[in-house]
Amino acid sequence: MEVGESNYALLSSPYDSFMQKHLQHYGYFTGRSEVVKKYGFVPSKPQLITHSSDSDSSSSDEEQGPPHRRRSPHEHPEYKGRPLITDPKTAFRQNRLRCGLYLRSQNDESSFEPRWPIEIEVLPESRIRHIDVQPKQPELFNKPNPKDHMPYVRSADEDNGRTVFNYNPETCGYYMRSRIGGNRDGCRQAAVKIRDSDDTTVLFESRFESGNLMKAVQVGEFEYELYLRYDLYTKRNTQWFYFRLQNTQANKRYRFTIVNFFKSSSLYSNGMRPLMYSVHDADNNKIGWRRWGEEIVYYRNNLTAPDNPSANMYSLTWTCKFPNDNDTYYFAHCYPYTYSDLQDYLNGIQGDRIKSQYCKQKVLCRSLAGNFVYMLTITSPPVLSPVPEQQLKKGVVISARVHPGETNSSWMMKGLLDFLLSDSADAKLLRDTFVFKIIPMLNPDGVIVGNYRCSLSGRDLNRNYKTILKDAYPTIWHTREMIKRFMTEIELVLYCDFHGHSRKQNVFIYGCENKHLPKERLKERIFPAMFGKNDISKFSYDSCRFKVQKSKEGTGRVVMWSMGIKNSYTLEATFCGSTQSEQAGHQFTTRDFESIGYHFLDSLLDYSDPDPTKRNRIFDEIENDLRQSIRLKLLSRGINPTSLSDIDLDQFSSDEDSSDDAGSDSSADDGLPKHLEVIAAACIIL
Repeated sequence: MEVGESNYALLSSPYDSFMQKHLQHYGYFTGRSEVVKKYGFVPSKPQLITHSSDSDSSSSDEEQGPPHRRRSPHEHPEYKGRPLITDPKTAFRQNRLRCGLYLRSQNDESSFEPRWPIEIEVLPESRIRHIDVQPKQPELFNKPNPKDHMPYVRSADEDNGRTVFNYNPETCGYYMRSRIGGNRDGCRQAAVKIRDSDDTTVLFESRFESGNLMKAVQVGEFEYELYLRYDLYTKRNTQWFYFRLQNTQANKRYRFTIVNFFKSSSLYSNGMRPLMYSVHDADNNKIGWRRWGEEIVYYRNNLTAPDNPSANMYSLTWTCKFPNDNDTYYFAHCYPYTYSDLQDYLNGIQGDRIKSQYCKQKVLCRSLAGNFVYMLTITSPPVLSPVPEQQLKKGVVISARVHPGETNSSWMMKGLLDFLLSDSADAKLLRDTFVFKIIPMLNPDGVIVGNYRCSLSGRDLNRNYKTILKDAYPTIWHTREMIKRFMTEIELVLYCDFHGHSRKQNVFIYGCENKHLPKERLKERIFPAMFGKNDISKFSYDSCRFKVQKSKEGTGRVVMWSMGIKNSYTLEATFCGSTQSEQAGHQFTTRDFESIGYHFLDSLLDYSDPDPTKRNRIFDEIENDLRQSIRLKLLSRGINPTSLSDIDLDQFSSDEDSSDDAGSDSSADDGLPKHLEVIAAACIIL
């Protein structure tokens, strides 16, 4: 059976799978360890009662409740002589579902719509779409001014200010079930109503895909304090933001202050500006997202952290003037890229007669909420390839968006796919040489609800690649198992997970040093060094790190390395811009992020050149640079080696080098899924 074509229990949702097993045995087991091992995660007894007695779920195809028995594919009438669906959009999507998922009926296009936790309100309006147009001029770093105002958080006292938007979804503390369209009761009034034409109150909204504004408090006629929603089922992780504004006035100076950040440092202190989008300017002037704002300051404020009363929160404040009256605006941390955007992109590939020949789309699994996790297999078809696939081709695995708020990783992935599926000679050579397994969005649930870091388990998926909890972390479990099978079929030469970085500039790589394998020593640095030479204006080899830290043992990079993939990497791109070469001081655009995907593949071609000359030259440079670095350290200790050749590189370790990867501080998101935390606490009480 081909990788990706496994039955996966007919791709039933992880929650359905869990509930089936749990309800069969509920009341017949004791002991937390057995529950964890066998069932992944366990809901509370009240939840089980509510879940199993919900009459709506048994009659609705929309909401995921207790599962009924699924028919095998052969039992479904849709498989017996049913004509092909004639709607092109539906047909493209249906062709992706070839790994055991039963066919949908002709009118079941809604199966591809985002599934939301049932407590989340979703606006019943047309999907938001933004145009992707590059700025006419480079967008330069903001120059911080130490005299810029740092407002005291006045809304900390409930008597100060006027709440003009308030939406904090009520949850039971952990994920229960999902539904297309979210909350069955619809949306309540979250924003104030405008009294008359003279009312200058800004209308805020974020109940749309990837939006996450929780509260807005007016503390002056044109001044607002904003609170971001924490990642669902957590009390942390506020970095990403995306929200809408209406009823603004042109040429009035507004101040916005986001008051509940956790990180003590930010790229906003080093030149980064928020992104702003005007619907009017997009429709009439073809202007897309642009860097916007003045008097930008990131600073420690007077609010205490919700999970640590002894720690303070941090604020991001900026002022701005809007260009138009009667316009709709959006602010975002980085260029949005939603689950629906990915669906559209994949539909375009599937609908292309040429690209679809060498890009096969399958559903790897379903997420916790039942959203599709797609896997692309890209390679030249056997009939078009001059080399036998299993004999000479090598494997490459690339993934993105394990952290949902790192939207720049999706733009890098788009650039990579655009080039890999193009008709250029280099793209054809890549397809002839490699079999690519690509998972463009590992955490669709988090992307949909506007999380920054976590999945609906309330945990960081990139700390759980060693998990045995298939039902709690389905996307990670299936990804790891797919890679294990892939490695039995082909030589896997490289694994890379695309990320965004919130504190460092430029583009760089985290790898894993092979210090216990003398013959492989330092070879993991060759690919990043080539990347740096191919993209000198954005990629910083000096920022790359190769230490394997204990706190990162559950990451995709380290787990794949421990499975035997020596070139196992995390590719990090800043949210801000470059400090290098001719692009120094320029903030990145979507084209910049896309170009990183291209340079990644260009470097892969260089690395895989049958002629080893280039690799050998790079390796010699790496050794020489390390000897120079060690020599400087020895001189600082009063030791003067007679020559560089006397320096033994076997004595060098990345442990001695700076290996700070600040920005990946997610220890608070490690541990049991939120479902299990509740059960563990209940067991302790009992």
